[in-house]
Amino acid sequence: MSIDKPEEFDLIILGRGAAAFSAAIKASELTSGQATIAMTGTGPLGGTCVNVGCVPSKYLVEAAKSKIEGERQTYPGIIRGKGSLKFDELMGSLRSAVESERTEKYENVIRNYPNIKVFDGRASFTDPFTVEIINGNGRESIRGFNFLLATGSSPVVPDIPGLADAGFLTSNNIWEINRIPGRLAIIGGGFIALELGQSLQRLGSHVTIIKEHSSISKVMDPEFQMAMINTLQEEGVEFLTGVSVLSVKRTATGKVLTFASGDRKIEREFDEILISRGRKPNVAGLNLEKAGVEFSERGVRTDPYMRTSNERIYAAGDVVDQRYQLETLAAREGSIAVSNIYSPEKMKIELNLIPWAIFTEPQYASVGLTEKMANDMGINCTCRTLKIEDVPKGRILHSHNGLFRIIADPENGKVLGIEILAPYAAEMIMEGVHLIRNGSNLQDLVQTTHVFPTVAEGIKLTAQSFFRDMSKMSCCME
Repeated sequence: MSIDKPEEFDLIILGRGAAAFSAAIKASELTSGQATIAMTGTGPLGGTCVNVGCVPSKYLVEAAKSKIEGERQTYPGIIRGKGSLKFDELMGSLRSAVESERTEKYENVIRNYPNIKVFDGRASFTDPFTVEIINGNGRESIRGFNFLLATGSSPVVPDIPGLADAGFLTSNNIWEINRIPGRLAIIGGGFIALELGQSLQRLGSHVTIIKEHSSISKVMDPEFQMAMINTLQEEGVEFLTGVSVLSVKRTATGKVLTFASGDRKIEREFDEILISRGRKPNVAGLNLEKAGVEFSERGVRTDPYMRTSNERIYAAGDVVDQRYQLETLAAREGSIAVSNIYSPEKMKIELNLIPWAIFTEPQYASVGLTEKMANDMGINCTCRTLKIEDVPKGRILHSHNGLFRIIADPENGKVLGIEILAPYAAEMIMEGVHLIRNGSNLQDLVQTTHVFPTVAEGIKLTAQSFFRDMSKMSCCME
């Protein structure tokens, strides 16, 4: 009896999200469509970002912003009114937007590449050259010469007694709800909790964010965290920090959380629970040991070229053990990984040039080192912080609780990092990327003319504050 020989590919990609698509398309371009490429995975094409991450979350953020802007009386003489909300209709439009984006930018795009074959099923290594794909009761083996691990990440669900029985939401399934929770408990912090917490509060929930630690982010400097908390509290979001959830139980009227605060035990009832404790790399079930790939619960270990401990296997995106989990970083790493496979000139990933943002209002954005990161790394730095009220456009917008910070080398003034908490922060952080990438110093920034009045002018004003007393400067002072 003959045994079918496994189909062979030049490149096998485990995953079908941002890193996988970026890698597959880049590999096709570099080989003029000659490389045979396999892409394996389960669920909708596009992975986390388009289906349950960036696209639906930012859609909800903008919808909530639209609602609140129609209700606020920001300027005298402008009369606003409280509008009604059809939450089920809003969520239906959100799901339609996700489906449209997935169809347009993933399903339709992949059809342009006949050299890329998409497999449905979970893949795992059986040896360093072979993966087995399981889909239901079906099994199929394929062999490859090069591999890319791009399996992404999944929500972390804490082991809290009663949580599973009571039921809960995560950032993967909250997009399926059609009724807005009257009382929503968010267990955990980070950008998911902040973005969804503010948005759902604006849409009508009473949101309580519950954190074991006093901080809401591992990477934001404390002053920025407090300004963020103050803003959300002013909108009605409640923060319970320094508490741990002991148990959850379902009742006839809701879900009761018991948590410890110091020596006290407190019970609170909510209508729904959202778990936001971060995301874990999807390494389970890949049988990476059989491929000779080193990994831990933090993810796959790679060198700066995205190569794993097996020189023919690379990794990119959330599955990698690294500082950030970002769609843009995943796409960049996927492209770098296959460039290093197919091109003689090797490329490195430079995390200090990767900007990231939290799409609250005001937005938070950062690139390079924060002051805390510099201190933790033992890097000597000098910093200046400017309040949004010291920026003319900030006063025009009636904005407060905003901050600008520049981290610089005290010897040569070289810009090491920028943090911004302000309207449009995500739009203007790219100036910081170029400053760091080009090795610019504070004088380079001061001598660059900015448009007046803009929020982005705050970056230049912060640089000027290293040399001048801002209270003694006129507008547009060069």
